[in-house]
Amino acid sequence: MKPAILYEHEGVTADLSKVTRLYPAALIHAAGERASVSLEWAELKEEVITLECYVLICDFDPVGEVPVNRIEFHYPTKESLFDAMHEIARLVNA
Repeated sequence: MKPAILYEHEGVTADLSKVTRLYPAALIHAAGERASVSLEWAELKEEVITLECYVLICDFDPVGEVPVNRIEFHYPTKESLFDAMHEIARLVNA
């Protein structure tokens, strides 16, 4: 069993040793819908969407299954999202 690698942000904690997928996204509003989209897509469509925040998504279900067990960490800026990604890389590679 892998030792726990805990990451905490705004009172939410995830055990990174159990994450099966970890990826950044942008949480947007467009055409009355709310969705998580790629950072690249959000930048391309910035004229027609409303950006709510940046998100780091941690899925815990086996790859290939529909992700049901998920934790999302929210960040106000892309820079704070990237800072979190660097911190997670540091924790995982320690």
